[in-house]
Amino acid sequence: MKRNKKLTPTSHSQTEATAEVIKLGIDIHKSKYVAIRQIDNQPPQSPQSFTPDEFLVWVQRQRLLAKRVVSCYEAGCFGFVLHRKLEEVGVENFVVRPRNWDEYGSAVKTDARDARELCGHLDRYLAGNDRALCVVRVPSLEQEQERSLSRQRETLAKERKRLQNVGTSSGLYHGVDVPSNWWKPKVFAKLCAEIPDFLKRILEPFQQVLEVIDKQLRETTAREERKANRKIPVGLGALTASILDQEFVDYTRFNNRGQVSSFTGLCPGESSSGNKRQQGSINKHGNPRIRHMLLEAVWRMIQFQPDYKPIKHWKTRQANEPFGAAKKKKMAVAIARQFAVDWWRIQTGRIQPEDVGLKIDFPSAYSTRALREGRVSKVYA
Repeated sequence: MKRNKKLTPTSHSQTEATAEVIKLGIDIHKSKYVAIRQIDNQPPQSPQSFTPDEFLVWVQRQRLLAKRVVSCYEAGCFGFVLHRKLEEVGVENFVVRPRNWDEYGSAVKTDARDARELCGHLDRYLAGNDRALCVVRVPSLEQEQERSLSRQRETLAKERKRLQNVGTSSGLYHGVDVPSNWWKPKVFAKLCAEIPDFLKRILEPFQQVLEVIDKQLRETTAREERKANRKIPVGLGALTASILDQEFVDYTRFNNRGQVSSFTGLCPGESSSGNKRQQGSINKHGNPRIRHMLLEAVWRMIQFQPDYKPIKHWKTRQANEPFGAAKKKKMAVAIARQFAVDWWRIQTGRIQPEDVGLKIDFPSAYSTRALREGRVSKVYA
């Protein structure tokens, strides 16, 4: 701590930097930040705790002590708010993928230890080891807001299903067969005439909430579909295309097909050593929303895109050898992975849809006439 005091400027005129680079590893929480500081090639200093406001003041003082201040913290529920604040005060910040820093299994996890590991890995990353940290791409504020609105629909859909299951399970508990769509007005009115009064009192509050959620879900779905107001592959769907746009954020950030495949999490896991090579299930190391959307879309595209090259390839294989359920799933994963790469190529202008046998048209949620006039005629939820 004495070293920290010596490095702190004693007056506003003492602003000449005395170090080349200060590295900060930050473990953030709602009301407390724990930071580890490393000045140039010196050993990391002791951990320091701050409130969020105190930390920003302290960081600004670090800007006076070094020509360059670089920090990092783990991505999480706090988003990129701190990242943008650090950039405003001239700090180079990296948001990194969360990980278990207890590599040796010591079963010790503290805020100070996490901050120290972040600082140490940041030091190696800046020294040229680009595998020391997995840096997360930070979207612009507008992109982040659009993506959050897109994800709102998923939250509403999950909540509708959860409350729907509450009603179904309540009926089963009391020996009453409650259909899955029990909350819909006409079905619920008919159901109320057949079930006991006490069960009706249980279901009524959930039914009212479900009607509101369903209305919001339909409006949100329509809003997302309207964003896909362009020609897209038949069978992909306006909603899927919109979600892919929001989750990819920026198609141009990928440099090759390997990066795109990795981002989907549809690449096979591998365990190889010596002369042995074994590939297993997909690693799921990527964006789960994109992975789910792609797999859903593939089953539709198998019906609507018979001339798409990967689909033709797998249909040829299917004609020559028996396909069980596991093999069909493997086929869907392979097509989805290839389609993600082709979709990226199309969006970045590397190829045209016709080059890979894709048929394109306006989404079914729109009419061609409405698109030509620049308006939406009807959205099917």
